[in-house]
Amino acid sequence: MSIMDKLKKNSKIKETQVLDKSIFFSKKEQSPTDVPMVNVALSGDPDGGLSSGLTVLAGPSKHFKTSFALLMAAAYLRKHDDAVILFYDSEFGSPQSYFETFGIDTSRVLHTPIVDVEQLKFDLVGQLDNIERKDHVIIVIDSIGNLASKKELQDAKDEKSVADMSRAKALKGLFRMVTPYLTMRNIPLLAINHTYQEIGLFPKAVVSGGTGIYYSADNIWILGRRQNKTGTEVTGYDFVINVEKSRFVKEKSKVPITISWDGGIESHSGLLDVALDGGYVAKPSNGWYCRVDRSTGELVQPKVREKDTLKPEFWVPIFKDTDFKTYLIEKYQIGAKQANAKKLAETNSVHEDENEL
Repeated sequence: MSIMDKLKKNSKIKETQVLDKSIFFSKKEQSPTDVPMVNVALSGDPDGGLSSGLTVLAGPSKHFKTSFALLMAAAYLRKHDDAVILFYDSEFGSPQSYFETFGIDTSRVLHTPIVDVEQLKFDLVGQLDNIERKDHVIIVIDSIGNLASKKELQDAKDEKSVADMSRAKALKGLFRMVTPYLTMRNIPLLAINHTYQEIGLFPKAVVSGGTGIYYSADNIWILGRRQNKTGTEVTGYDFVINVEKSRFVKEKSKVPITISWDGGIESHSGLLDVALDGGYVAKPSNGWYCRVDRSTGELVQPKVREKDTLKPEFWVPIFKDTDFKTYLIEKYQIGAKQANAKKLAETNSVHEDENEL
């Protein structure tokens, strides 16, 4: 018996396995949304998507954080016919019709109301402990930012007006307990959170809840926005997903997304900005856009208005006939450019060896 086999046999933990055979380090399963740039923000790949682990969606009020969470949850349900959503709710701002807007069958949603951090911790850990890896469950917490601690609630009941120093500690403990389960059970957890402006000479948005969330999260998004107007009428918002932390995407990346009142999250929004930067699309005159023939540099007619660049038919030939997907991956995904360069060098080396033979 080899020393490796001996160590494995002696381990009291049944999941112990040689690293190259471990299920925890095999290629992560991803659930793609129907918005390529959301997939890019999650995984660095327009065909990627949501994987297991903690994803934090943070921003001020009315920044469509729940919309992004339900978009991802709907993608997970589409991928797994038997999947369910475990929805912890402290805000009660998402009626049944809101879920249905994203194509979510509400009979596949277990709604659990929560009032404090400790209540969430006890219920969530209990649920995770009883879930098996083969079970398909996605967890949404809406929201962490609105949760009080048990002490804060008790102080209010006792009519004590004192500062609560226990909340950040309770949240840190919550995520310290939960994080290992997410990988071991292969579960995505989407946590909605608030941001506040840090006081100082150069104030910046900071995710509330202390350092525990930062330590535990696989992805942290901070959402920013500006109004979209037609004349004086507000028709929607242009959002920027600021990737604050990621296991897969280069940190501090900025991913543009558009949400309109009529169409919701525009499926092909965000692609135009990146394609313009990369030279895959040109703007020959104000308000007009056209594709670029990458082999000749010539503009491909016809020209279209900006609203027409949100249609799939504008993007199909760009993804099909150019290396735009590779450009996106190399721009956003950690290590992709180096990996592709290494792969190209290995391919060239093989061709040289074949030529010598």
